[in-house]
Amino acid sequence: MGKSNDEIKSEYNLKSLGKGVRGKYYEQYQKSTNIVVIEPGLSDAFPNTKAVNDALREVLENRK
Repeated sequence: MGKSNDEIKSEYNLKSLGKGVRGKYYEQYQKSTNIVVIEPGLSDAFPNTKAVNDALREVLENRK
């Protein structure tokens, strides 16, 4: 096999990398994330993702 172009170089010429694009993935990020921050007092009752999801499912079931 030939030499891979995916190797990490020990040094890069910053000019050859081109100019960065601010916000390039902003729209994609907004569509694919759903991070919710809960208040510190609630984090004791819901210490992980499973606890939060289980509680929300129970709330939805009780609404029916």
